[in-house]
Amino acid sequence: MTSKDSEQGRDRATLAALAETVARTGFAFVPATVVRSLLGPAGALSDWEAFVASWDDLQLDTYLPDGHRYRRRRHATLSARAGETAPRVEPHRPHYQSLDYNPLVGGIERWFEPIRPQIIAGPTMQHVIAFGCRLFSALRPDTDWHIECHQFRIEARRDAPGLPTPEGVHRDGVDYVLVLLVRRTNIERGTTTVHDLDGRLLGSFTLAEPCDAALVDDARVKHGVTPVTAIDAERPACRDVLVVTFRALPKG
Repeated sequence: MTSKDSEQGRDRATLAALAETVARTGFAFVPATVVRSLLGPAGALSDWEAFVASWDDLQLDTYLPDGHRYRRRRHATLSARAGETAPRVEPHRPHYQSLDYNPLVGGIERWFEPIRPQIIAGPTMQHVIAFGCRLFSALRPDTDWHIECHQFRIEARRDAPGLPTPEGVHRDGVDYVLVLLVRRTNIERGTTTVHDLDGRLLGSFTLAEPCDAALVDDARVKHGVTPVTAIDAERPACRDVLVVTFRALPKG
């Protein structure tokens, strides 16, 4: 067996273990070292610096109520057929959640600026989505996926914390959620909490290192993130994450 075969076998075992954890508990925290190994061999994320820098070009989320001016984002819609890991980019469309899932700003079509084409097509984004397709298809075989990607920046200011989940502990109204930390700049807190559908706390963790990830079975658990605050109030402070959601498309 070659070293490449050995690495592939190890990655398959790791992926199977993650799928088993999500199936058993409804969520998983995946440290950056594990995520990077699952995203590909050394050099697979060749556009990582450009990928991270693209968060500096996000637009203000103006759908939040007055006074909530701490979130910036871009959005893209994709799809993947069963058994495929290379997604197709769909025409740009609004993001929609019902009030049942988002009582703060649900019930309306929200149009956000699209994620830059070169970022969507770049190896980092492609590897992240492929990882999600492999993992969640292990939980739901033979599934075609509707995929949405969200670039989020949550800013903490001198006079106010930033709220990664202003709607509170919630579900997104999809099947699965992958949250990848891209960068933390001069912030503290931002702890992810996971709860059962009755609100009981199941676990908590903090995405601290670039590529730390959270995996969530959205049908079985709720999740939220505590506010982020600036360590040094005189410097810019923000939390950058990529959120990728997967919703099973109806057959036929």
